[in-house]
Amino acid sequence: MKDLFSQIISQIGEDPARPGLVDTPARAAAAFEYLTSGYKRSIEEVVNNALFPSDSKDMIIVKDIELYSMCEHHLLPFVGKAHVGYIPQGMVLGLSKVARIVDMYARRLQIQEQLTHQIAETIQEVTGAAGVAVIIEAKHLCMMMRGVEKQNSSMKTSAMYGAFRSSAATRTEFLSLIK
Repeated sequence: MKDLFSQIISQIGEDPARPGLVDTPARAAAAFEYLTSGYKRSIEEVVNNALFPSDSKDMIIVKDIELYSMCEHHLLPFVGKAHVGYIPQGMVLGLSKVARIVDMYARRLQIQEQLTHQIAETIQEVTGAAGVAVIIEAKHLCMMMRGVEKQNSSMKTSAMYGAFRSSAATRTEFLSLIK
């Protein structure tokens, strides 16, 4: 990957051997590997058996989980936060695991719409919850730095499963709690 970044630098008309750029290909390769590290993780590794029996039937919400991802169309970042809620049915997920699931999928070439559903589907599968809700709010540099160049725009996506889809009251409670 280092050699490919060196080629990119050359293709834009720069000299990859100049002092300010001499180490850039290696740094860029390491950064890109980190930013796409979600491909090297599995849900089993992320959850790591942190699923615990619980009698709780009340909504659990983890909000304002910061996320950083890469737009699969332009390889530019999008940055935002995820709000995740679920209603347990006998099992609860370790708190940090919710954020780790968000990170695992965010650290892949991605579109926000897909990311939202991947998180919700995974939490549903892992916990067997009565319902899962995920809302992501993000700013996309592919829209801010190029193209239409709209600096104040943001995108919101939602995925509602189970009780969050079938019950307006449950959905409303979730939406009011994440405000």
